Amino acid sequence: MRRAAPFGPNLFASVMGTGIVATAGASMPGLHVAATYVWALAAALLLCLVIAAVRRWTWATVRAQLADPVMAQFWGAPPMALMTVGTGALLLGSDWIGLPAALALDWTLWTVGTVLGLVTSVVVPLRTFGSDEPAFAGWLMPVVPPMVSAASGALLAAHMADGPGRQAMVLGCYALFGVSLFATLVIVPQVWQRLVRHGVGAASAVPTVWIVLGPLGQSITAANLLAGVPVLPGQRAFGVLYGTTAWGFALLWVALAAAVTVRTVRRGLPFALTWWSFVFPLGTLVTGTSALAVRVPSALFSGVALVLYGGLVAAWVTVAVRTVLSRF
Repeated sequence: MRRAAPFGPNLFASVMGTGIVATAGASMPGLHVAATYVWALAAALLLCLVIAAVRRWTWATVRAQLADPVMAQFWGAPPMALMTVGTGALLLGSDWIGLPAALALDWTLWTVGTVLGLVTSVVVPLRTFGSDEPAFAGWLMPVVPPMVSAASGALLAAHMADGPGRQAMVLGCYALFGVSLFATLVIVPQVWQRLVRHGVGAASAVPTVWIVLGPLGQSITAANLLAGVPVLPGQRAFGVLYGTTAWGFALLWVALAAAVTVRTVRRGLPFALTWWSFVFPLGTLVTGTSALAVRVPSALFSGVALVLYGGLVAAWVTVAVRTVLSRF
């Protein structure tokens, strides 16, 4: 009989990956219905994992996971899973449950996810201070949730009435954008330096190189979704200028990460739950590219978004099948 694998926060990466396939598909022509079913799958998976977490996690369990230098980073996954499903409810689930229920669900998941994400942004990086642990891209996981909050919050703000409340929401989202962006600007150079000096390390860690795309793609998405809720001058210009610049670097990272991955596959890439790092980060680049296509109607952005989405679906199917086979 196969021994049960440990139940950790990294399992919530499967919800993130499944949810981003749905939300990214919401902007793809002819895929709205299919994307809605994928969102329902992500929502069901999230519910199962939350129930399992309530039953299996204790304070001692959480402390042990936070003490693990690798597992601790994946505490960023639960808040992002919550908000990804919430965004899907607003973009897709409203067709089934109605807009008022979808808004209520999204507000609830966004609020809980934002609070948890701010906690992980402080608690998890704090444990690395003064340690000799080498930097790796997984360090980005606990600081990306505020960027997801910024993007998801922009969609919620669009449903708010004009006034001080909407303005406060948008300004708050820009603040969350800053929390994640500047943390990313601190971490990515350390990751690059380690790759230059020591290489990618163990084969099982190679998928985490793709995590760098997470804050990049999500920041492009957030900047351009916030531009759609104008409360300050220059939001549209900022979204396009920042988004296009970050998009260029993101494509460079795709090329680097893909080359590293292909080289590792040739040598042997064992399956691990870190394979979900192939999915959500790439999905954020799809949503970011689609958001740019809305602000700057261009065959370039639209075409690249379609190509990236095809790669996203292929990655999701591959990783989902391997995950199921590994768990049973």
